Amino acid sequence: MRRFASLLIVAALALGAAPAFAEKAGGLDVAVDHARILKIPRAAGTIIIGNPSIVDVAIHDAETLVLTGRSFGMTNVVVLDAGGEVVLDDDVTVTSREDRSVRVYRQAARTTYSCSPQCEPKVTVGDEDGSFSQALGQFQSHEAMVTTGQQ
Repeated sequence: MRRFASLLIVAALALGAAPAFAEKAGGLDVAVDHARILKIPRAAGTIIIGNPSIVDVAIHDAETLVLTGRSFGMTNVVVLDAGGEVVLDDDVTVTSREDRSVRVYRQAARTTYSCSPQCEPKVTVGDEDGSFSQALGQFQSHEAMVTTGQQ
C-alpha cells in the first residue's frame, strides 16, 4: 500500500511539473490562433522556422520565446545560441481547439461557430467557402469600424 501511495505521489509531482505549452514525444503542440510560452535553457542567437505560415515565433527575452499557431500543419523550430550551437531543434504541430465550438455539416459543407456562451460564426480554415467568406467579411467590416471610430 505504501509503495502504491509513493507511486501516486511521484506521478502527481511529474504531472504538476508540466510546461506551459503542450509537449509530446517528438515535438510541441500549439493550437491555431493561440500563443504558447517556450522557455529555452540558453540565450537564443538565431531562430529558424521551417514554415512561418504554420507557426510564428516572437522573442520575449533571450530565453523566452512565444510560439503562435498560424495555420494547421506541422513544421519545425531551430534555436541556435550566439556561438551557433543548437539550443532547440524540435517539431511543432499546429492543431485546432474544439472546446466551445460547434461545427455544422450540411453534406460536405461545414460551418463553424464559436459558442461562449452564444453561438456566433467563426472564421475557420476548412469551412465551406460561402460561410467562410461571409464570416470573414463581417469580421473585416467590424474591424474597419473599430479602427476608424465609426459605429
